[in-house]
Amino acid sequence: MANSGLQILGFALSLIGLIGLIIGTILPQWKMSAYVGDNIITAIAMYEGLWMSCAFQSTGQIQCKVYDSILQLNSKQTRALMIVSIIVTVAGLGVACMGMKCTNCGGDDKTRKSRIAMVAGIIILIGSLCAIVACSWYAHDIIQAFYNPFTPVNTKYEFGSAIFIAWAGSFLAVVGGGMLAASCPREKSTPKYPISRPPSSKEYV
Repeated sequence: MANSGLQILGFALSLIGLIGLIIGTILPQWKMSAYVGDNIITAIAMYEGLWMSCAFQSTGQIQCKVYDSILQLNSKQTRALMIVSIIVTVAGLGVACMGMKCTNCGGDDKTRKSRIAMVAGIIILIGSLCAIVACSWYAHDIIQAFYNPFTPVNTKYEFGSAIFIAWAGSFLAVVGGGMLAASCPREKSTPKYPISRPPSSKEYV
C-alpha cells in the first residue's frame, strides 16, 4: 500500500505549487523592460503581466493600468492556460483529500482510497503541465521579440520575477502530483499452489 508520508509530502508540495501559481498569475512582473542600447539609464521601469501593465518610477511611485480589452492582450492564451491550471490543480487537491490515507473521507477501503489518490495525482499533473506550457509559451514570445531586429530597443523586454514564481510553482506541483500518482495500489499476490493444512483430529477417528 502507498506510504501515507509520501502522500502527505506530495499534497504539501502540490499545495505550495498552487500558491505559487496563484501568486505568479496575479503579479504584473511577467516581463520587464530590458536595459539595452540607449535604454541603459532610465527613470521608469515598465512591467507587463497577464492582467495589467505597471510603470515603476525612480521616485518610488507605481502606476498600473488594467487592460481595457482582452483582444489587445498578446498573452491571452497564457492567461487562459494559467486559469485552467489553477482550477484543475484545485480540483486535484480536492480529490486528494478524499484519497489520502490520513483522512476519513472516501470510505475505509484502502485500495479504493489509493486509487482515488492516484487519480488526484494525475489531475494535478495535468494542471501543472498546463502552467508549464503557459510559462514556456510566454517566455518564447519574450525571447522572440527580444532578438527580433525590427523590435525597437526601447520596447524590448526580458523575464520578470512573476514568470519564475509561476515556473517554480508548476514544477513543485509536478513533483507533488507525481508522488500522489505513485499511490497506485499493488495487487496482492496469490499463492500458485494450495496451502497444505495438517489433518484434523476427526480424520483419525
